[in-house]
Amino acid sequence: MNILIYGIGGIGGYFGGKLALTDHHITFIARGKQLKAIQENGLKVKSILGDFHCTPNLVTDDLKQVRCPDLVIMGVKSWQLTSAAKQIAPILGENSLVLPLQNGVDNPTKLMEYIDQKQVLSGFCNLISYIESPGVVCHFAFKPTLTFAELDNTNSTRIQKIDAVFHQADIKSIIPKDIHRELWKKFLFITTISAIGGLCRVPIGELRESSYINSLMRSTAHEILSVAKAKQVDLRAEDIEKVFQTISDLDPMSTASTQRDLMAGKPSELETFNGYIVKQAKMHGICVPVNEMLYQCLLPMEKKSRSEYSK
Repeated sequence: MNILIYGIGGIGGYFGGKLALTDHHITFIARGKQLKAIQENGLKVKSILGDFHCTPNLVTDDLKQVRCPDLVIMGVKSWQLTSAAKQIAPILGENSLVLPLQNGVDNPTKLMEYIDQKQVLSGFCNLISYIESPGVVCHFAFKPTLTFAELDNTNSTRIQKIDAVFHQADIKSIIPKDIHRELWKKFLFITTISAIGGLCRVPIGELRESSYINSLMRSTAHEILSVAKAKQVDLRAEDIEKVFQTISDLDPMSTASTQRDLMAGKPSELETFNGYIVKQAKMHGICVPVNEMLYQCLLPMEKKSRSEYSK
């Protein structure tokens, strides 16, 4: 299979690196220092499951060098996805498939602005990793999983073929019965903790010690549940309880990636999380005051970071 990994950060680097150890044809799209380092020395992945080094078949920043892929795995941030879809659309063939692994629940919709719906899959991953230095990705927590499916949840032949490739790469892949429910379960957890963490600027241990902040997080979660129900997504009250059990179990020094981006003045996924809930709530006539407050309080900072990033 001819596979293109678009974006070699923590996610694209780890999964792309595992795939590059197989006999499949693997191409990396990278930028800047990351591109130069991988071209010169390959990609090193430091992992709690064992370090490895790989050399993909092609590493480039020029899509004109890339032959028509069978599968594109999107490793960019969710706010970069629409632009990335526009860039890859011209190299796709009729049978090419595109798999987004970003946080958020509307990534297939973003892709479909430029790519035919029949070529778009849905997916996400559970993985904590980051670029340690150019050409080096560090995976430091949890055994990675990659969950994916057709948009209509059909266990199609093409899904089975991709799953077989992931197994060859020793990637733990999951094909759920309902990809939308699984996406929203992850979304519920991240959206409940990310913005409030960015606003308070302290780790989860300090957030959960406050009964007031805990109440705000619960309100955030219940508002998300209301929007999910309005969109006919099978998200449940019991999922909220599981989220708060997870919050209780987290290392007290844990922070969400969106929180870290906000605190560092980088473009974040605020729009993907609380911003999405606010906009969908308005479309469905639902009040989400806590999500609205978090979103509006952080939006000026987000706009500033996006403006500086685009210079």
